[in-house]
Amino acid sequence: MTDVSVTLGANKYGKAENRVVRIKRDTARHEITDLNVTSQLRGEKLVDSYLAGDNSLVVATDTQKNTVFAFAKEHGIASPEEFLLTLGEHFTSEFEWIEGGLWQAEQYEWERILVDGQGHDHSFVRKGQGTRLATVQKVDGETHVTGGVKDLVVLKSSGSEFAGFPRDKYTTLVETDDRIMATSVTGRWRFLPEAVEAGIDYNGLYTEVSGVLLSTFASVHSLALQQTLFEMGRAVIEARPEIAEVRFAMPNKHHFVYDLSPFGLENPNEVFIAADRPYGLIEGTVVRDGAQPAPAAWTDVPTFV
Repeated sequence: MTDVSVTLGANKYGKAENRVVRIKRDTARHEITDLNVTSQLRGEKLVDSYLAGDNSLVVATDTQKNTVFAFAKEHGIASPEEFLLTLGEHFTSEFEWIEGGLWQAEQYEWERILVDGQGHDHSFVRKGQGTRLATVQKVDGETHVTGGVKDLVVLKSSGSEFAGFPRDKYTTLVETDDRIMATSVTGRWRFLPEAVEAGIDYNGLYTEVSGVLLSTFASVHSLALQQTLFEMGRAVIEARPEIAEVRFAMPNKHHFVYDLSPFGLENPNEVFIAADRPYGLIEGTVVRDGAQPAPAAWTDVPTFV
């Protein structure tokens, strides 16, 4: 046996995936907010909980869970970003040894069920276009906020090509000037700190950014998914001055023309087989020129989910 020494590295702890549903029922017409919230705390003084099992400074994960639900009642949920900011401020001010943390939320959106053409006051159906994302990161005395979306599945049946790539003895892919392009967009955008301080209409911004992502995907004649990714990020930053950067993970959901020749049938780009794996995975970041980098904003934040 040789002498081995170890040191505790980066760490955080908390309660993951608290499913909190808040019904606003101050009128007969109810409003619903449905979040999946994760709270995790950091602090140098927490080291003894790892090294010696000393829990004297450990804010129990159950306490974090209860705080999420209590704050949903006491403060309401104006937007996932604002709710996470409130949680982060509470934990770092209530417990002086908690120096920071990571708070994340997914929002599941609902829309009113139509009855005789009118939205029902208290009956809803889940919307299917992506899941909203939000994070608040408090680290080194700074607060970073990101918004985002995942599982935004999009497809265009034309207006996409892929050609001009290098070939070697292992290359079998045929060049094409007309293909199906499909992907499931995970996008996260970081807000400029000064914009967060001034106040942001996070809900309105999310609606606008989602629309910009979809319209750009649809309208850009794509030479590659990489090009489409960049144009989507550029369009978002041009549309909203509060955004410093956008990060994307976009798997290429391949659709291959199916060979119908054994059956005596032609197939002019009409029948495809959708392959779920393996898949190309395209990732990239689009940054506003002049925006200060903030790598701490992305610590432990999942990019591709």
